[in-house]
Amino acid sequence: MTSDPPGAAARLYEVVLDGASIGRGTPDQEHERAVAIYDLTSENSFAPPGRDDGPFSLRVALQETKLTFDISARSGAPVLSLAMSMTPFRPLLKDYFMVCDNYYAAIRTASPRQIEAIDRERAALHNEGAALVVARLADRVEIDAGTARRLFTLISSLFWKA
Repeated sequence: MTSDPPGAAARLYEVVLDGASIGRGTPDQEHERAVAIYDLTSENSFAPPGRDDGPFSLRVALQETKLTFDISARSGAPVLSLAMSMTPFRPLLKDYFMVCDNYYAAIRTASPRQIEAIDRERAALHNEGAALVVARLADRVEIDAGTARRLFTLISSLFWKA
């Protein structure tokens, strides 16, 4: 039996989207979701406080206006189930998607300076989204700033309209 490297307990080893509640998206949406999941599982720091039985699996589902996270240990034992209201994210996601649309349009026609300005705005909104993820998960899951950014990327990929 091989042991996990130090620090491996406080991380996600897999992220699974609930196909019944989230459903399949367009090829572009599916690609964005796959990239978000790959990035999240490649590098993260994630653990419910006081738990050292990770690494963990995260199952993400949508139930009405809530994003649900079912966290389990590698053994399959349930660890924590939580629901996060999407209401606080909606205005931010609306702004984020608008800026992303502007960014992709600017790439084709704008000057490098204009593109950089839009990209800074996009990064600032992404950071705001990551801070909201941290706030919404506070006291329930310990994550670092990079993991919060990658979780916000995943959340935005679930609501992005291709």
